[in-house]
Amino acid sequence: MVALGGISILFLMLAFGLPVAFAMAVSGAAGLLMIGGVDMVMGILETVPFSTANSYEMITIPMFILMAEFVILSGVANDLFAAAAKWVGRVPGGLGMATAVAGAGFGAISGSSTAAAATLSSTSIPAMLEQGYEPKLAGGVVAISGTLAMLIPPSIALVLYGIIADVSIGALLVGGIIPGILVTLTIVLTVYLLVIQDRSRAPAGRSYTLREKFASLKVCGAMILLFSGVTGTIYAGIATPTEAAGIGAFGAFLLALRSGNLTAGTLRAALVRAVHATAMILMIMLGAHVFGTFFTLTQITQELVHWVGSLDVSPWVIMALILFGYVLLGCVMDQIAILILTVPVVLPVVLSLGFDPVWFGVIVVITAEVGMVTPPMGLNVFVVARYTGRPLEEIFAGVMPHVVAHLILIAALTAFPQIITWLPSTMRY
Repeated sequence: MVALGGISILFLMLAFGLPVAFAMAVSGAAGLLMIGGVDMVMGILETVPFSTANSYEMITIPMFILMAEFVILSGVANDLFAAAAKWVGRVPGGLGMATAVAGAGFGAISGSSTAAAATLSSTSIPAMLEQGYEPKLAGGVVAISGTLAMLIPPSIALVLYGIIADVSIGALLVGGIIPGILVTLTIVLTVYLLVIQDRSRAPAGRSYTLREKFASLKVCGAMILLFSGVTGTIYAGIATPTEAAGIGAFGAFLLALRSGNLTAGTLRAALVRAVHATAMILMIMLGAHVFGTFFTLTQITQELVHWVGSLDVSPWVIMALILFGYVLLGCVMDQIAILILTVPVVLPVVLSLGFDPVWFGVIVVITAEVGMVTPPMGLNVFVVARYTGRPLEEIFAGVMPHVVAHLILIAALTAFPQIITWLPSTMRY
């Protein structure tokens, strides 16, 4: 009954628009007050902030965020799109496919999906509209391509999951590589099928000489080097995720410096944005720890595990329901908040059913990608609409075929978990 009261307070405050961090902290403190009085609440509030922030792995988050800021400053995403467009521009829907490839490349050197969506919006949408692409198709492919940064390492979402679930962050980041490639191919195939269905959606682009195509690949060298410095060193066991994040931030700094876009003003702005984003995530984690302590004391997680274990249904049915729940939550909540709020409750159930925690982490992040583009709170759609001035309804309509394709891919990755777990199993520690 006490647990139900705390949960009710949480959702009531979320409904009134209180920030997630404060909603979890207040509802958790209220629940602790009901259980143990003022002394318990004060004891928790005195220890939780330090224990939350005092984590070596937490350094990974601001470093990856700073890396993303420097990558944006470098303008490498524009070059990636231009290079991809030269190679596939003549294919039906070629610029849409180039957007997906550029999104994957940007995701490989940046862990921020909203940053990817904003950058691609200013680069690829004007190019597609100028060539005569259907605005709905152009907006949809940019919104969904931006989500690749959530999955392809370095991924802030996977780092957060690893910290919350106490799972190897290195294994999670490496586990996101193959699914990231598959998601990219899924976006490309969806664009191709949409254009084949109606050729007027995307006129063919101009052709380029082989010399021009190979000349465009020079931008890929810096991207591959930066990706190797982060994910490659983690996979080879040369660096921990925290050390690799530092390498990545420094490498991205050098990219921005080489581009000539790094000035005292832009450096200060990038640092301020990174601090703001880190503080937001840390506040959400702090609030989640207060609420999680209350939830633990109510024994609700243990009771849930026991109840699920007593059900006479296949574990796959329960997993399907869990993933469906994540899709619904993604429609109304921020993905970082969803991870922090749900993983401590859901993961024990998942482990009791015999599923791999690394596999589950990657699947949850892919499912969260869908939430980034579904109404009413599809954050990437709002970002694209803001940067392009296009109607929200248009971009939501354009992204729906990609949502269906993503759900099919999630079903395949659920049926064949080895697609995710194989590469981490070959890592050197």
